[in-house]
Amino acid sequence: MTGRSVVCAALAVGLLCVPVLAGAQPRTPDSSLNTATLPDTIPIFPLQDVVLFPNMSTQLHIFEARYREMVADALEGDRLIGMVLLQPGYEAEYEGRPPIYLIGCAGVITDSQELADGRYNIVLRSLVRFRIIGEEQGKSYRLAHVEALPEVLEDRDRQALSERRQRLTTLFESVAPAGAGPPPPEFSDESVVNGFSQFLNLDPLARQDLLEREGPLARAQALIELLEGTEPPR
Repeated sequence: MTGRSVVCAALAVGLLCVPVLAGAQPRTPDSSLNTATLPDTIPIFPLQDVVLFPNMSTQLHIFEARYREMVADALEGDRLIGMVLLQPGYEAEYEGRPPIYLIGCAGVITDSQELADGRYNIVLRSLVRFRIIGEEQGKSYRLAHVEALPEVLEDRDRQALSERRQRLTTLFESVAPAGAGPPPPEFSDESVVNGFSQFLNLDPLARQDLLEREGPLARAQALIELLEGTEPPR
C-alpha cells in the first residue's frame, strides 16, 4: 500500500511484523485495557479471511460506510474493535448480519490514518480472546456482548510449550523461503505460536480452529499436527 512502511522483527512470512502507517496518528493504549478484562459490549468487525491472535498486530483497510463509522466511534472512545470470522455461506447475507464464529480476538487501534475520501488505514494490536454471548441493535455496524477469555499458561506447561516451539521451528525451517531464519530466542514461546498461527499460509477456517484452542499449548500441538498433515483432535 502506498505510503506504508513495515518494520519487521524477523521472518519473511511476516511473523511479528509491526506495521507503521505513514502520517498515522499513534496513541498509547489506555492502561486500563488489559488481557483479563473487556467492556461488556464492543464493536465487532467480521471478515472472511482475517483471524487475529493474542499479542499480534494486523493492518486493516476500512472502506465500507458502516465500518468507517465503527472506526470513527472507536477512535473517539476506547479504540477497541473485536475481530471475528464470517462463517461459510456468508455471502447471501453479507449486507446484513451474516453468521459469524463466536470466538474472536479484541484489539486496540494503535495507529490510524484517515484518507481524504473517508476510508481508514488502521493497525490493530490484539489484547485478548473473547466469546460472543449476544448482540444488540442501534448502530450501522455490529455490537456484541462479550466475555473475555484470557490465556493463562500454567508453570507445569511451560516446558511442554518450549518443546513444541522447537518442533514448530523445525517445521517452519522445512517450508520457509530461502534466507528466512527462525524466530529470535527473545520472542516468548506464546508469541512464536501465535505468530505462526496468524502469519503462516493457512486456510482461514484452520486459523479459526487454532484460535479456539484452549491456550497456547493446545494451539501449538494443533498447529504441529496441521503442519505435519495430520488431523488435530478436538
